[in-house]
Amino acid sequence: MQKESGHLVFGGVDAVELAETYGTPLYVTDEDRVRNNFRRYNSAFETADKYYAVKANGNLAILKILASEGAGADVFSGGELQLVKSAGIPMGKILFNGNSKSEEELRAAVDAGVKVSVDSQDEMRTLSAIAVAMEKEVEIAIRVNPDVSPKVNPKIATGLRESKFGIPFYEVIATCEDAKMLPNITLTGLHCHIGSQILDVSVFREATEKMMNLVEELYARGMELEFVDLGGGLGISHRKEEKAPTPNDLADAILPTFDARLDSLGIKLKLVLEPGRSIVGPATILLSRVNTVKQAYKKFVAIDAGFNLFMRPVMYDAYHEVVVANKLNEQASVLCTVVGPVCESGDILAKDRMLPEVERGDLVAILNAGAYGFSMSSQYNGRPRCAEVLICDGKVDVIRSKESVDDLIRNQVIPPRLM
Repeated sequence: MQKESGHLVFGGVDAVELAETYGTPLYVTDEDRVRNNFRRYNSAFETADKYYAVKANGNLAILKILASEGAGADVFSGGELQLVKSAGIPMGKILFNGNSKSEEELRAAVDAGVKVSVDSQDEMRTLSAIAVAMEKEVEIAIRVNPDVSPKVNPKIATGLRESKFGIPFYEVIATCEDAKMLPNITLTGLHCHIGSQILDVSVFREATEKMMNLVEELYARGMELEFVDLGGGLGISHRKEEKAPTPNDLADAILPTFDARLDSLGIKLKLVLEPGRSIVGPATILLSRVNTVKQAYKKFVAIDAGFNLFMRPVMYDAYHEVVVANKLNEQASVLCTVVGPVCESGDILAKDRMLPEVERGDLVAILNAGAYGFSMSSQYNGRPRCAEVLICDGKVDVIRSKESVDDLIRNQVIPPRLM
């Protein structure tokens, strides 16, 4: 959206005014978009449980919004478990995921009474021993590596045969049988996650078929389950010409197979999904001020946000649309490469983009930045992390304060001998 002034308007608020009030860099989230994106899943999957993937964006305000919408949570660490506790998400609607959980994290999961997605037989035995020592029962799901290959960057393909995640498909039945023999754990589900930023939903149909094959074999052996978790991974549109699938498209890929297999077996199972990017990704932009413009090998537009704040373009070669937020009405006539201030040649956020004539002080907006943006940020190069704000009905609230230089040294300790 834009006003007659030619400024980007996001969540009904002028981006230029936001930058002037709160400084840059600045993450800006539209609460209505978060809620509406989650509600689209509720509409498409009426009876399924939706466990929000906290790794996408773990800001407490975002988690409180999703908790109020009825979301559960997929957590990947003890820290994320504590975040969702603080946000008020019920412990019965949490799955503790991960391929390398520490004993401390397993104890925290058992103590909290959350379900645990077991990633290896070694972890399953350790979890059983911990539960016995704590005199508690713990529900588990077996994380399945289904050997399904989505057409995504290999770094975000998590269901490949060579992936570090999950128990190989051909070992799952034996692992489930072992689980039934271990004390203080109860096998209640199967879990898989095949990747992220998936635009071809046919791979979800393949994963569903494979998971239901396992369900059928388990039931034939007398082992009953309560749920099947098919993970998340639905992609979003990052290019103007790109059409991303919707939750309804995902439902069309999953539900016919899932429901038909349940009917043929005469059983009832809860379907669980773990949406993350598709809920928060489109709901946030990153605003950044232009520090300098330089004509060298190419025209570089250097902004005050780098991969210290937004890692995706560098780590995954991800494409994100960028616009000059204060010149939205001006013609894009100059080929530019947008770079950050980090002391790395790879600190490139947008390669070879047509932009208006850019000057020092202009405001650049990186779109669809809500997933794996701040959550992957760092203080590299001694750069404090930026603020985050939330827009609701035209009102702006700070949901994370900008860090100071004091935050860089807060937990550092100088030995007395060096004083």
